[in-house]
Amino acid sequence: MSEEREMSREEIAAMREEYGSRELRRSDLANDPVVQFERWFAEAREVQLEEPNALVLSTLALDGYPASRTVLMKFFDASGFVFYTNYGSAKAKELDVCAKAAMLFPWLPLERQVRVEGDVEKVSVAESMKYFASRPRESQIGAWVSDQSSVIDSRSLLMNKFAELRQKFKGGEIPLPSFWGGYRVRPLRMEFWQGGKGRVHDRFLYSRQGDGWAIDRLAP
Repeated sequence: MSEEREMSREEIAAMREEYGSRELRRSDLANDPVVQFERWFAEAREVQLEEPNALVLSTLALDGYPASRTVLMKFFDASGFVFYTNYGSAKAKELDVCAKAAMLFPWLPLERQVRVEGDVEKVSVAESMKYFASRPRESQIGAWVSDQSSVIDSRSLLMNKFAELRQKFKGGEIPLPSFWGGYRVRPLRMEFWQGGKGRVHDRFLYSRQGDGWAIDRLAP
């Protein structure tokens, strides 16, 4: 049996993509970062970027270390960016203690990324209920099945519970679990990054100033 060859440090260091397919100028930007996000999000969808609503959510873990994971944004408007989770999950417990978070949308095929930092709040039960009702039926059952982030003995236990709940809810509507719902990240800072030639990237930072936004170009 042949052994898989390990990559050398030099080979890993040499891994790079050359950016520079486009530039980002101050004149290109909307005055409101959510409007600018909407423009870029529409472009990501137009080119059929895989899961453009996927983002890396970072919170402050209970042991003081930062914690990150990928979640899906399910709604955004002028008030912020919404995702859903189990209220007993690790990230929910962390947000209960420190209601601040960072989000990163890594749109690498477009040589772009968007960073969002802000305060976090739970969305209303009505808003969570509306989204929950739109989910596929099996995803609704999945929300009931998982005691998210807890230690489990095996996958078979999860699947047995899934089968039991599928039978329990057979033929009827599946109610919103009391332990499941949404969070909204209200942005205080948003950064738009466009890859540039020679690693001279374009970066613009929006910072909340009262009811408006200050916009600054950052060095790459």
